[in-house]
Amino acid sequence: MARTDRTHPKNAPGDFYVDTTCIDCDTCRWMAPETFRCEDGQSVVSRQPAGEDENRSAFLALTACPTGSIGVRQKSPLLAGAAAAFPIAVEEPVYHCGFHAWNSFAATSYFIRREDGNVLVDSPRFAGPLIKKLEAWGGVRYHYLTHRDDVGDHERFREKFGCERIMGKGDLGWGIEKVEIPLEGDEPFVLAQDLRIIPTPGHTAGHTVLLFDHKFLFTGDHLAYSPRRGHLYGFKDYCDDWATQKRSMARLKDLSIEWVLPGHGRRFHGSRDEMKAQLEKCLDWMDRS
Repeated sequence: MARTDRTHPKNAPGDFYVDTTCIDCDTCRWMAPETFRCEDGQSVVSRQPAGEDENRSAFLALTACPTGSIGVRQKSPLLAGAAAAFPIAVEEPVYHCGFHAWNSFAATSYFIRREDGNVLVDSPRFAGPLIKKLEAWGGVRYHYLTHRDDVGDHERFREKFGCERIMGKGDLGWGIEKVEIPLEGDEPFVLAQDLRIIPTPGHTAGHTVLLFDHKFLFTGDHLAYSPRRGHLYGFKDYCDDWATQKRSMARLKDLSIEWVLPGHGRRFHGSRDEMKAQLEKCLDWMDRS
């Protein structure tokens, strides 16, 4: 819970505030960019939300915050509504779970609704409102984990839903000892006709990405969009082996997709031609880095 006695001094005056427990995960800034900005390595309220849409976005960001660092001075019914709103559609049947988990380093988690079994991508918090919604939507068949950093509350989801966890074997033993479907080797793994997992070592040894419906690419910490650079990129400063990650990135250049949905960093949506151009820019940037 955010505390007013720890309020960041750079917050704009008003109801919403961020306290100094913020870990600079960027969640609130991409969810409610009108309200939050970065200041000295932490998020602050740049200006108070105005109107229904901005207030809704701010309350959603408050709910998603992994460290409970965002607070409001006045009680509002919008808070309960924000908790009940997740998962929120990115583009159906793909949803943003919200409820980012501190033990997944605040990674964004996604949910795919499928007739042949729903898929949870990486791990949100095991939060009551979210669990209730996932139960109503048919539970979780597969819990796909991009890599060892973003496993969060995987054991609780396994216990609740009996889901099969999937992760690269190279990342086992780093806080997660076993999964029901361990992946090894360099070849893509076809989980179902619409689900293909591509090994992308580099950020970690066992990192993989998930291609759903030849349209959505869930990229964990392998690939994200940089507003500052204006193109897709990889996290060079947070990487086990940059040379390996560059080779892994080249495996994606011929994909025809419309969405990049990362665990950390900004998502990106564009036409298939635009996405190919973005991947080429990313590879060029990596070659020069």
